[in-house]
Amino acid sequence: MSARILDGKLIASRVKEEVVAAVAGLDYTPGLATVLVGDDPASHSYVRGKRRDAEQVGIGLFHHELSNTVEQGVLESLIDELNADDDVDGILVQLPLPDGLDAGAIVERIDPLKDVDGLHPFNLGLLALSRPGLRPCTPSGIMRILSEYDIAVSGVKVVVVGRSFLVGRPLALILSEKGVDATVTVAHSRTRDLVAETADADIVVAAVGSPRLITAEHVKPGATVIDVGVSRTDDGLVGDVDFESVVEVAGAITPVPGGVGPMTRAMLLVNTLKAAEGRRG
Repeated sequence: MSARILDGKLIASRVKEEVVAAVAGLDYTPGLATVLVGDDPASHSYVRGKRRDAEQVGIGLFHHELSNTVEQGVLESLIDELNADDDVDGILVQLPLPDGLDAGAIVERIDPLKDVDGLHPFNLGLLALSRPGLRPCTPSGIMRILSEYDIAVSGVKVVVVGRSFLVGRPLALILSEKGVDATVTVAHSRTRDLVAETADADIVVAAVGSPRLITAEHVKPGATVIDVGVSRTDDGLVGDVDFESVVEVAGAITPVPGGVGPMTRAMLLVNTLKAAEGRRG
């Protein structure tokens, strides 16, 4: 048995086409401000990709780069300026920030209506209440992949491995919403028997940043496996899933790279469009 590959690049290209069409129908240009602090190569690479995507779909860009010695107050002042700029509909501060900066305070400083990462407490609160709002990009991308490939969610058992506010916790909330109706378990470092939890699941989502944590023994034959993790190793980029062993057991699986990553970036474009429409009507 060899699992069906869930191609995130393919779905992301469809999403981008939808955003292109929507932007073309507007009488204004949605604006995205990107804020990059420090010299971390991975962060620079991620932001370049996000800026390239935005340019391709017709979203206007306002890019700001600051040194890793920038003071908290300077960064906060920049956020205040972007909040007040009517040409800016979305604000993306690339995380993680360098040591010495309070990332939580920066995220909370962003106007919730411009919070295209969907990480402001206000937007996470709306999610907890199952109310419309800007939602975190990676969980939204995962849901789009499942939908595009007609993978049933209602009534199935989903185990989300990882409880970060970026992926695990918001994804669990989305999956358990009325109308989605999955039965969700959130596993983490204190879970006593991870294999027992995941091997009984119809869908396993691995989102902990631990290379090749999920192996064939963790997966029920025919289950869907969503790999969120990305780690740089001597073998190149690898995910939280041991792809070579799991692909022979699972029914469907996302690759790394080319799975969830492109969808995260695509949903950032969707959120920027939503933010623009929400602000400007």
